[in-house]
Amino acid sequence: MDSTYLQLRDAIRRYVEKEIVPNAAPWEEQGFVPREVLREMGSLGFLGLRYPEEFGGSALDARATALLAEELGRSSFGGFAITVLVHTDMASPHLMNAGSASQKERYLRQVISGEKITAVAVTEPDAGSDVKGIRTRAAREGNHYVLNGSKMFITNGVHADLYFVAAKTDPSAGSKGVTMFIVEKGTPGFSVARPLDKHGWRSSDTAELVFDNCRVPAENVLGEEGRGFYAIMKNFQNERIAIGAMAIGESAKALELTLDYVKTRKAFGAPLWDKQAVRQRLAMLAAKVEAGRQLVWHAAALDAEGRDCVREVSMVKAYCGELVNEVMYDCLQFHGGMGYMRESPIERMTRDARVQSIGGGATEVMLEEVAKRL
Repeated sequence: MDSTYLQLRDAIRRYVEKEIVPNAAPWEEQGFVPREVLREMGSLGFLGLRYPEEFGGSALDARATALLAEELGRSSFGGFAITVLVHTDMASPHLMNAGSASQKERYLRQVISGEKITAVAVTEPDAGSDVKGIRTRAAREGNHYVLNGSKMFITNGVHADLYFVAAKTDPSAGSKGVTMFIVEKGTPGFSVARPLDKHGWRSSDTAELVFDNCRVPAENVLGEEGRGFYAIMKNFQNERIAIGAMAIGESAKALELTLDYVKTRKAFGAPLWDKQAVRQRLAMLAAKVEAGRQLVWHAAALDAEGRDCVREVSMVKAYCGELVNEVMYDCLQFHGGMGYMRESPIERMTRDARVQSIGGGATEVMLEEVAKRL
């Protein structure tokens, strides 16, 4: 890791430890991260790590995504981490990758500064990993498209300003009939149906969205009509690196907390750390976490070199999504009854981790992608 990335890691870690960890607990209760936090992160340059300098970014590569995601995961607040990462690495890349010059000029600086928060709206009640199965329609009427349909499980869905929405412009064309649109908050016919009450990631606002004859200007087509499916597939690589790295950060933090606990918690007259079974299990988990970190970094490096890394990225998502749940299970176990209490960070982290083998591509889907390339 060269000095640029080491300095970046240290800067993000200092910020998280000073500004996030002491303040994030109330966000779990209110159900969202305050906008001021994203604006502050924008002012520090953390929201535009991979975007061009001309728009206020740092022009780095996928390794920056991995660093940011791991350090946010180390905060122990998964809802905070995913709020930021959806904005930086899952939603706004659609604008960067497919947006026209005028669209970037209009929106990108405010996205990088944190003035405008973004969300990506692909998933529907009946279509998650199967993107081709979406039912939201977009019909051309003069200089507008009229959108009708709904989206489900949309992170940043309540508080976003810009939504990158997938809809079918040609339902008979399968994957070639999907188009992406920029929809601004306040567009007539677009509404947040309801915020969703989740098992974990409590400080991440998540919503169901409804499009009821929502008229979107034709100039808000993101990229080419009929090319939305390919844009979504392309960005999945970035998204899965981010989720995998976030899982590694969470796992590393859980091990750190658990090591502190077992070295001080006594049972049968001695610290839990003195039990061979406990310390060897933690040693094995530490080895797995380090293996996962190296896999994430390898996939990010391949991406940075412009090489095909679908296999490696799918491995990252499958391995790290399962690993973080394995780590949390054992770390909670070693905390005993205290691990089951809401006052324990491990209890929250265990709930937060569960979705990481589901969101962004379920483990089973990822393993099929790997299997195709064996």
